[in-house]
Amino acid sequence: MHGYSFYGKASKAFHQYPSLSKLLLVFTASGGGLLAITGGQTSPNPAYADAVQAHGECKKKKVVVLGTGWAGMSFLKTLNNPSYDVHVVSPHNYFAFTPLLPSVTCGTVEARSIVEPIRCITKKKDVQFREAVCYKIDAEKKKVFCRSSQETNLGGKEEFSIDYDYLIIAMGAKSNTFNTPGVEEHAHFLKSVEDALKIRQSVIDCFERASLPSVSEEERRRILHFVIVGGGPTGVEFAAELHDFVNEDLAKLYPTVKDYVKITILEAGDHILNMFDKRITAFAEEKFQRDGIDLKTGSMVVKVAEKEISTKVRATGQFVTLPYGMAVWSTGIGPRAEVMDFMKQIGQSNRRALCTDEWLRVVGCDNIYALGDCATINQRRVMEDIASIFSKADKDKSGTLSIKEFQEVVGDLCERYPQLEIYLKNKQMKNMADLLKTSQSESVEVDIETFTSALSEVDSQMKNLPATAQVAAQQGAYLANCFNRMEECEQCPEGPLRFRGVGRHRFHPFRYKHFGQFAPLGGEQTAAQLPGDWISIGHSTQWLWYSVYASKLVSWRTRILVISDWGRRFIFGRDSSRI
Repeated sequence: MHGYSFYGKASKAFHQYPSLSKLLLVFTASGGGLLAITGGQTSPNPAYADAVQAHGECKKKKVVVLGTGWAGMSFLKTLNNPSYDVHVVSPHNYFAFTPLLPSVTCGTVEARSIVEPIRCITKKKDVQFREAVCYKIDAEKKKVFCRSSQETNLGGKEEFSIDYDYLIIAMGAKSNTFNTPGVEEHAHFLKSVEDALKIRQSVIDCFERASLPSVSEEERRRILHFVIVGGGPTGVEFAAELHDFVNEDLAKLYPTVKDYVKITILEAGDHILNMFDKRITAFAEEKFQRDGIDLKTGSMVVKVAEKEISTKVRATGQFVTLPYGMAVWSTGIGPRAEVMDFMKQIGQSNRRALCTDEWLRVVGCDNIYALGDCATINQRRVMEDIASIFSKADKDKSGTLSIKEFQEVVGDLCERYPQLEIYLKNKQMKNMADLLKTSQSESVEVDIETFTSALSEVDSQMKNLPATAQVAAQQGAYLANCFNRMEECEQCPEGPLRFRGVGRHRFHPFRYKHFGQFAPLGGEQTAAQLPGDWISIGHSTQWLWYSVYASKLVSWRTRILVISDWGRRFIFGRDSSRI
């Protein structure tokens, strides 16, 4: 590269000043001899030609990242290999700390405090950002087609395409309405900063309308009835935030209407927070009942009208209509339209998310990766590869497998098929002899039928990863580390043994490590489910929540802003202005 730079500059100088070429003598670095450089009409210098050729061979691979959510942000922050030409496309030029969105809806935290511009995150890296929406992916031509978020002078939006060598799809997901009539038109969602700000304005609007003297008492009760559809973490946290906002702040500002306020959670299942420990679920339900939050479990929403929600009670089959003033829909996620189009293109139209392997590669596309909420990992089943596993472990090709032979590959087996490790742990098995249901003697051997029978229940431990920020962030960091070591691992693979091929996999497969989860329940009380089956509930856990969330913010700027917002709320209360 140094030779190329020198000769490029020298050639340019010689064309501008021909007389200089007749006077300059340059010592060659290799032998200390003299190299006479004459006029520009002579044949090209061999060293210069070699340098140009070498430069062409070292052309950077173009990596296109779609999305700036948790997965995309984590990938960009962790990627530090300068051999990639990175392009980012996203409709938002910022990253939002989504776990604090419920706090934004009620003014506990300001919206600007939880966002960080992508250009600030990548300012020390060679990354090109374009604020646009990717509306089509062409896997055959290796192109993505985008539409600018900014309108042109003619009223339209500029369209452009970007070719790629590697494509990272981290576009997230949208709220899943399950095709329920009226949801898109009348309900609020809570997936973005814009959604949180709309909810905040809507809450204030409801109180202002209810305060008008011309409003009847019945209409006032309807306007101040807030309905949350979905009893997952987002819905529960928003209900808790709204309850605190109403009782701690709005009740003082709207004393004439405070008694008309009602908060209802509609959950189709038997309990709220189904993904948490039963102790947390029970505590949350009891606390909400004490706080006056109405929990209607076993109620499935069938229609959302402008002023009322229709539900079907699962236990009785009865249809119930609830008048409401504002509804928030929080019932899970579904794929975006552009992701669905790409899934149809590659033959995955019957799935709910992009299917990837354990290395986050989209199945059927070697140079396309998918992370976060838009994708799901298709973990390989042990029983699909049982014959290959047995053959690979049977090194002496005797047709039987000894305990010792199995132990030699069990490490690779547990890494390639993590359900095996979970199965051994759940069954409290200490060694491979327990798994194969034989004696402790290493001389005992089993045939393929016995081996298959021993592993027949292993695949029952397979579970899909939750669509959480924690999973997406770990996937982004994992994939960036793979890209950082791409060339190194091509020469020396470090992954597990290939049971259906030769050699080893290039990388270790992605493994999610769960660090726990929180459920803020209002009143400065939080429930936490941490590794090791540690359950913590109460005021002390709320301070743990504060410290963990502050540490997870992506910059010192956002940390200081969020902590100052928390302090301002303690001293002055929440802001109820409609801005």
